[in-house]
Amino acid sequence: MAKKGYWIAHVNITDPERYKDYIAANAAPLKKYGARFLVRNGQSEVTRGNMGTRRHVVIEFDSYATAKACHDSPEYQAASKIRDEASTADFIIIEGYEG
Repeated sequence: MAKKGYWIAHVNITDPERYKDYIAANAAPLKKYGARFLVRNGQSEVTRGNMGTRRHVVIEFDSYATAKACHDSPEYQAASKIRDEASTADFIIIEGYEG
């Protein structure tokens, strides 16, 4: 069985109105690839480091390959151009751990 895949992002939104366009644009590819939001900017406390007031997001996929395919899809790549206009971010695709 494949290990789950995740997107983890820490986002600084620079244009909130334009960022709404990104959220709308990423909905279709995320749905197509079965993404599930585990964290979507809920209450948080930075206890170490310089995360500041960033938005935090964790999205789960059925596998690392699916997470990568969603990111690399033409639909998400179009959405990511909007994201880049409206924010700066640290973004990682990572394989889950099964212990």
